[in-house]
Amino acid sequence: MAKAAASADDEIFALRLERSAPDLWPMLEALYGRHPAFDAFRANLLKALQKAWAARPADLKRLDLKRDLEPDWFQRPDMAGYVFYIDRFAGNLRGVLDKLDYLTDLGITYVHFMPCLKPRPGDSDGGYSVMDYRQINPAYGTMADFEAVSAALRARGMSLCIDLVLNHTAKEHAWAKKAAKGDARYQDYYLMFDSAEMPERYSETLVEVFPEHAPGNFTHYPEFGKWVWTTFNEHQWDLNWANPQVFLEIVEIMLHLANRGVDVLRLDAVAFMWKRLGTRCQSEPEVHMLLQALRACSRIAAPAVIHLEEAIVSPAEMLPYLGRGQHDGKEGNLAYHNSLMVQFWSALATRDTRLMRHVLATHFPETLRNATYATYIRCHDDIGWAVTDEDAQAVGMSGPAHRGFLSDFFEGSFPGSFAQGALFQVNEETGDKRISGSFAALAGLERAQAAGDVAGVEMAVQRMLMGHALIASFGGIPLIYMGDELALPNDYGYLQVAAHAHDSRWVHRPQMDWQAVARRDDDNTPAAQVFWGTRHILARRRTVAALHAGNGTRVVFPDAQGVFAFQRLAPTGVVLCMFNFTEHWQHIPEDWVRAQGVSLMHDALSDHPVETHQGAVALPPYARVWLT
Repeated sequence: MAKAAASADDEIFALRLERSAPDLWPMLEALYGRHPAFDAFRANLLKALQKAWAARPADLKRLDLKRDLEPDWFQRPDMAGYVFYIDRFAGNLRGVLDKLDYLTDLGITYVHFMPCLKPRPGDSDGGYSVMDYRQINPAYGTMADFEAVSAALRARGMSLCIDLVLNHTAKEHAWAKKAAKGDARYQDYYLMFDSAEMPERYSETLVEVFPEHAPGNFTHYPEFGKWVWTTFNEHQWDLNWANPQVFLEIVEIMLHLANRGVDVLRLDAVAFMWKRLGTRCQSEPEVHMLLQALRACSRIAAPAVIHLEEAIVSPAEMLPYLGRGQHDGKEGNLAYHNSLMVQFWSALATRDTRLMRHVLATHFPETLRNATYATYIRCHDDIGWAVTDEDAQAVGMSGPAHRGFLSDFFEGSFPGSFAQGALFQVNEETGDKRISGSFAALAGLERAQAAGDVAGVEMAVQRMLMGHALIASFGGIPLIYMGDELALPNDYGYLQVAAHAHDSRWVHRPQMDWQAVARRDDDNTPAAQVFWGTRHILARRRTVAALHAGNGTRVVFPDAQGVFAFQRLAPTGVVLCMFNFTEHWQHIPEDWVRAQGVSLMHDALSDHPVETHQGAVALPPYARVWLT
């Protein structure tokens, strides 16, 4: 019996290898074919894939089969995500088990643990400076705890996402320690130089990620006589992906985590993986070859796992991470829709959706193959105003002036602003200023409550619910950042924590307010209103089959600058989604609405019919409707 099962397993592996070989070997040959050890690398990679498959638990192999038969599982409208730091949500991994009923009640089917692998001690860039990829941060628990939580999530139909940092390791990683001691093999795992000549040449075209507290892209270590490439921080050493051994090591780590129950690997900082002299060393063609090859490895040995590629770049740069050209349908399954997030905030500040319409209609295709977006309004990170000069000019704006306005508006210094944020990484040379702040604070709740402005509080609540309705309907997996469903405010306590005080992003990384959760049934506070409104949005999303991410999204243009609208192009008919980005009523002609394919005049979001008034659909301030 065991022999027959093993034989069947071998046959399944062989079939999946055959399926994905065309996506894997040509990429690796192009990347590493001239490397003297390529043949040995290829043989060792095949052994690693076979070993990981043989070690894969039976329940995960069953999940592999299920998702092979249902390849659109992650595109369905019952997918809704929740993102949190384990310690700030529940203390530790065992604590998460006690909070799963809350996530189920909210309607969550996708859970993203913010960095949970073992970080370096002290400043770890929020956990993205990893010293051991095979261990859990001991502050959160053990790998056994992690597997218990992943199994509990799976039993509830929830998929688990964790971060896998691909561009760099902590300088305390075992590979880095060996490299620092002079081991030539491990020095080749990183980008190290004997003199300043090449770092200086590369630096001519590189940009600085953290110019305030981590300027430059290289660090000199006199103790072992090398300059090391450190894009993000001195303690984060960039990996040398031109070395095939790095690829092999990462595949083994990736499949090890997959076999612990991970469903989604969020591949961090992928844009920076390949270096080329004379460029920004971002989004080089080889990056996409690497990512396609990594995806093929997952499809062979752990096909239930999908990849979320973290590349916060311009639209033209972002789309290839979902597969363009030769990589179409073969690279990332998910990528953050950074432009949707940026344009949401831009339109809120200006009460004008023309730039939003232009960017989202011009730069993004109506459909994607075997891929979709992770849509979000806020996340753990700052907001960078990714608005190009060309896009701004297309709608009669100045790019630099608009980016400066948005920073001033959401910091709260612009006259009439409703927001209360904090500046992050001000670059005096370029004028670039990014913004930190919670959803509630940036949407106006904090300032309105401080002023005792009842109408302002109501407007802030409606802005938040409009944002969640937008990401729930645009196409993809909506991600709710922890606390946004409860309208949690900025947390200024970070200024009293030495490890956090230099980094304003901690202002929007609060502790979960479980007292607010307990009170959500008992009062009519903004927290309760946003919770029940968000819960309702996710519940209604599950009932609307047309919101499947495989159906197209087409931006349309009503004759009202304050209204953003798009069609969801389902085979059964169109859903017209409209959002009023102003604090004033907007009126959309019924004839225009019906011309977009709406026949029933039924709002799938509220589940009520929509009546017209004097031949128009009337949208209250910050209204959101999904018309069928």
